[in-house]
Amino acid sequence: MRSNNGTLNAQLARVISEVGHTDLVVVTDAGLPIPKHVERVDLALKQGIPAFLDVLDTVLAELRVEGAIVPEEIAEHSPEMLAEIRRRLEAAAIEVAVVPHEEFKVRTTGARAAVRSGEFTPYANVILQAGVVY
Repeated sequence: MRSNNGTLNAQLARVISEVGHTDLVVVTDAGLPIPKHVERVDLALKQGIPAFLDVLDTVLAELRVEGAIVPEEIAEHSPEMLAEIRRRLEAAAIEVAVVPHEEFKVRTTGARAAVRSGEFTPYANVILQAGVVY
């Protein structure tokens, strides 16, 4: 459920407003395959714009999140990015589960939406499970 307002992108604001408890929202790098039936909020303009962490920060500011999932391969290929993701999620008391990338991609099939950034850092993806604001 939406916790405040401030997102300027109309599609992203609408998606966040429509998300219900336990719905999944994926924040992705530029390369994650997004299933055809999952709504795509494509914010990518070019390499690195917008950055994954900027998109994640925006979504976290607007959406109450009760859980998150990251692909395990990020620990080996992009440890600095994983540290930044964990720092943000742990600051919000959000538990982070880790699954193999192939399982991660399967789980995206159940997402309400995927928000695509311009990030080129390998495995910079997170599935957020919506909580409630009360």
